Amino acid sequence: MPGPGSMLWAVDVFGRVYTLSASGQAWERLCGDGPREFKRVSAAKPCCWGIACDHQVYVYVHAGDLPIRCQEEAYENQRWNPVTGFCEKLLPSDRWPWSDATGLEHRALGGFALPSAHWEWEQDWHLDHNCHGEPTAQGGWTYAMDFPAAYTKEQRWNSCVRRRRWIRFRRYAARDAWAQIPSPEDPKQLPDPFSDLSVGGWEISEEPAGRLSVWAVSLQGKVWYREGVCHHNPEGSSWSLVSAPGEAVQISCGPDDLVWATLWEGQAAVREGIDRNNPQGLSWTVVEPPDPACGLLHVSVGVNVVWALTKDRKVWFRRGVNSHNPSGTSWIGMVGELVMLDVGLNDQVWGVGCEERAVLFRQGVTRSELSGKAWKALACGRDGDRSQAGSATSLLSAGCFFTDDIREQSGSGPHPGEERPPDLEGADAASTCGEDGRGEDGAPACPGVSALSETPPAPEKGPEDPPSPCPPPGPGASEPEPPPAELRWSNIDLKEAAKPPPTASSALAETGSLGSFGLEDPLLADERPLWAWVSGGACLVEPQGPPKWFPRPAPRPLLLSPLLSLRAQTSAWRTQILQQLSERTRRENQDFQHYEQARPSVWVKTGSLQWWRSWKPHKWVDVRVALEQFTGQDGARDSILFLYYMHFEEKKYIHVFLNEVTILVEILNEAKHSFALYTPERTKQRWPLRLAAPTEQEMRDWVSLLSAACCEGRALGGHPSRRAIWSLTCKGDVFASEPTPHLEDPARPDPCNQMFWRQVGGHLRLVESSSRGVTWGLGYDHTAWVYTGGGPGGSSSGLSSSGEHAHTQTDVKCVYIYENQRWNPVSGYSSRGLPTDRYMWSDASGLQERTKDHTKPPSPQWAWASDWFVDFGISGGTDREGWQYAADFPASYHGHKTIKDFVRRRRWWAELTLLTGSNWIKTILHLPLIRTSFFFSFLAGVALWAVSDKGDVLCRLGVGSSWLHVGTDQPFLSVSIGSFHQVWAVAQDGSVFFRGSVSTKKPEGDGWYHIPSPPKQKLKQVSVGRTSVFSVDQNGNLWYRQGITPSYPQGSAWEHVSNNVRRVSVGPLDQVWVIADKVQGSHSLSCGTVCHRLGVRPGMQPKGLSWDYGIGVGHIHSFLYLSALLSHPEGDSGRITSIYIYKRVMKFRPRTKQQNYTSQKH
Repeated sequence: MPGPGSMLWAVDVFGRVYTLSASGQAWERLCGDGPREFKRVSAAKPCCWGIACDHQVYVYVHAGDLPIRCQEEAYENQRWNPVTGFCEKLLPSDRWPWSDATGLEHRALGGFALPSAHWEWEQDWHLDHNCHGEPTAQGGWTYAMDFPAAYTKEQRWNSCVRRRRWIRFRRYAARDAWAQIPSPEDPKQLPDPFSDLSVGGWEISEEPAGRLSVWAVSLQGKVWYREGVCHHNPEGSSWSLVSAPGEAVQISCGPDDLVWATLWEGQAAVREGIDRNNPQGLSWTVVEPPDPACGLLHVSVGVNVVWALTKDRKVWFRRGVNSHNPSGTSWIGMVGELVMLDVGLNDQVWGVGCEERAVLFRQGVTRSELSGKAWKALACGRDGDRSQAGSATSLLSAGCFFTDDIREQSGSGPHPGEERPPDLEGADAASTCGEDGRGEDGAPACPGVSALSETPPAPEKGPEDPPSPCPPPGPGASEPEPPPAELRWSNIDLKEAAKPPPTASSALAETGSLGSFGLEDPLLADERPLWAWVSGGACLVEPQGPPKWFPRPAPRPLLLSPLLSLRAQTSAWRTQILQQLSERTRRENQDFQHYEQARPSVWVKTGSLQWWRSWKPHKWVDVRVALEQFTGQDGARDSILFLYYMHFEEKKYIHVFLNEVTILVEILNEAKHSFALYTPERTKQRWPLRLAAPTEQEMRDWVSLLSAACCEGRALGGHPSRRAIWSLTCKGDVFASEPTPHLEDPARPDPCNQMFWRQVGGHLRLVESSSRGVTWGLGYDHTAWVYTGGGPGGSSSGLSSSGEHAHTQTDVKCVYIYENQRWNPVSGYSSRGLPTDRYMWSDASGLQERTKDHTKPPSPQWAWASDWFVDFGISGGTDREGWQYAADFPASYHGHKTIKDFVRRRRWWAELTLLTGSNWIKTILHLPLIRTSFFFSFLAGVALWAVSDKGDVLCRLGVGSSWLHVGTDQPFLSVSIGSFHQVWAVAQDGSVFFRGSVSTKKPEGDGWYHIPSPPKQKLKQVSVGRTSVFSVDQNGNLWYRQGITPSYPQGSAWEHVSNNVRRVSVGPLDQVWVIADKVQGSHSLSCGTVCHRLGVRPGMQPKGLSWDYGIGVGHIHSFLYLSALLSHPEGDSGRITSIYIYKRVMKFRPRTKQQNYTSQKH
């Protein structure tokens, strides 16, 4: 159930449901509520649940680019007999003729019914022709000796039984609309009418995908739990009654395992024992209210917080709440009186004020200060309201918002002799103000603002004082303003430093009311929304970047007016002086034009670094470093880097011409802040020049300076061209390379070890581009980003991005460590292993020690975003505590213990977040992706295919158009599109598919064709060129697809080409690039090397003859049109994890992407 992004939900006093987007500034009426009136709602990111005034439960599921599909399957089983052969007549001990996969449940094709009226069938029943990644024979049958057994697609002499799978998909149709939760047909199972509900629990477990916990309270005080709510079943299956210690009134469920309920007697009941295996919990614990005389009325819980309201509307905060102690320790009284409150994402708190019924937000809530600092009202009107033109938002943008400071001084009227400005209607008053609060002539446009900023507060007005320029609100201007004491909700702000007593209008201004602006429209106050309920479960508010929903302090025009006046007075003589200086400079330059230009030599920077000596004994040596830059007669700059060191008390030096450097990359090494310099010769030797700095910042300064010098020497600047080759490091740094004209020359191609890579900026996991300049990237959190152009950016201080293109980029990734144990007969499983065992806390390989306390972020730009948690979603399954068992280290792990299992392990994970500046902006795509692929042609434009993190395939023609979902029978891993709309894809089980009939008029095609994989191999990546298709299997073998022609684009067979290949990329003219391991160098075997296939001649020698080795020590995939991914394993210099290369050739533009697989059907 993909959500639409961050969104705040609310219900007004008339039962109408509104939403407020994080990127918007006005409440929008939910179009799907129809005539229904709701009492309350509870939101999560994928959906929202609500109780209508008829006490029925409804769910609102957002419509996304991906449909909600559920696969139904049934197996047709047959047994062989000597008379009729295979038939449906089975033995009495056999399974049902039509059954599920286990054979225990009877499933006839005609017995499947839709769960509710909100579902619909996509298509009729059809056969599944896939068996362990291989296509089955005609009929879809798989054979075995008996039930149950291992099935094969070939019929053997002892195959006595067979079966085939029938599948059918149903689609959830009630999206972007309220769907009533169906009730059981049996009246005895009908729950009572509901009075309250809460949605949460999405962080308890990731399996099944999108699982939610829905708790509800009926009018009779019973507690109910909705079973089976998940991504593929948004309505759930049934209601289960949960016993409670008393009559419940209200309930709240947090994102994790916190569930609190309020009882009729005023106490709170806390549910304990909630985990992934028992989401309903085990027992209740009663918590006494903070005031025995005034019991609890309302509670709301988050991850580590509990907020509550007592019956006198006072706000309370529960101290000491966490997963190990869900009951907390004590109550803390907070300032404020609310109708209700709700804890949203990141433990942010929302509420509704008592008197004004305004939506309030708790400011200052962080992980270190969960109680926050103060309440602040949202200054957002409703979309379409008459008062929107003169709303607080409009006045804020005009700079006319009266803050407390200005309001204190605005009580004095005009001075004698001044003419009072006329009264303004709401829209007219706003339209006369510029962005700085001034009119068109530069004078202050809002009365009472310009002449008050530097004067002391005016005394109270007497009977003879002139009227204020801002009349009081309301229909009658003569009515006095009510005293502040009557506005009870104004006490919501924390009791901080003492302030002058605010007037009633200033208090109203704090909530976004329009009564304090002197607007004479009597309907403004009446049309202000009055809220009854708010839900922040789908609203993500970052402490460092809150939405633009709140009033902002107005600019102070008086402080700016003297400066503006001074500029006006001095602009004339300043312009004259500048003109005179320019003229003198021009004359002086003309007098010396016949002189020969000097060639200055400048020491740009010197310092102390460490150098990794390239001969034995290998060790770090202290060196003095100097960077010399000199300018030639043509203005070009050249640079030389000198390293001075001592060898047997003799001074020696090493020098590197920076115009020969091909790449500078940081090395991921916990011991040193080091980086590496590659040159063509050092690339051949696989032995870069490695330097280390004392601090991280000094290392980044050197990398920035050297990178700038390299770009100056090669006359490179600005953003990469459309022909650029993009690359990423394992740390997420983005690089680009401009290909030379002869890089693909068939006769004498330029060596790829001479390609220069420069850092662009940003942080990504994967990048993809097209010849039209459209470049996308994917972060570690599967978020899609678009490159906007501009120079370098990112975390390096010297690689600052151009100001007009600088954006904020975020990323999230998980870090995994393993806890290992061995069984002994005395204590059972323990952390005491054998001397030959792996570390008891290690990485996945067991060779590196990794503990919770000593695992650090890869760089200072990363920060921990969560604690350590047990990972229950690891491949192979786990038991209730997350353990996996095996006979020994290492071995095949499984999720249940057997008598032969002597070791076990479990995986822990924690999240890291990154915030950096870059030239990438987030796409308006609320869908996590794992792969993308581009193709461009003059007739079709840009065609984009993508795979979501759930394995769904999408496509669209033209970047910016809507997505089309391409149906599949199983989750896919990657997809790729070729020069003539050929689309190939690889499923998660290693099977390969070809998409038929893809064209400009029908970009999604009409069907998948199963292509047999190489014998006994499972593919993981495929790449398509003009006439050839290459693929890589899970064992690192490179395969070429034979027999591909325009009339038969699927080809005929696979032919082996090479081994030790990670990724392959095929270009528009069938150029082949790969990322290879174990490339022989002069010093060592390197891994992750970019290799170019030489001798490729389409139609004559499509496989090529030999390899040309380029940059790299650690690539993962290669793509001939554009992007390259560099990785640096620990202690190693720049390791390229993947490369995508784009070549602009004739009409054929963007090529496909690394892990995507393409081919075409004409």
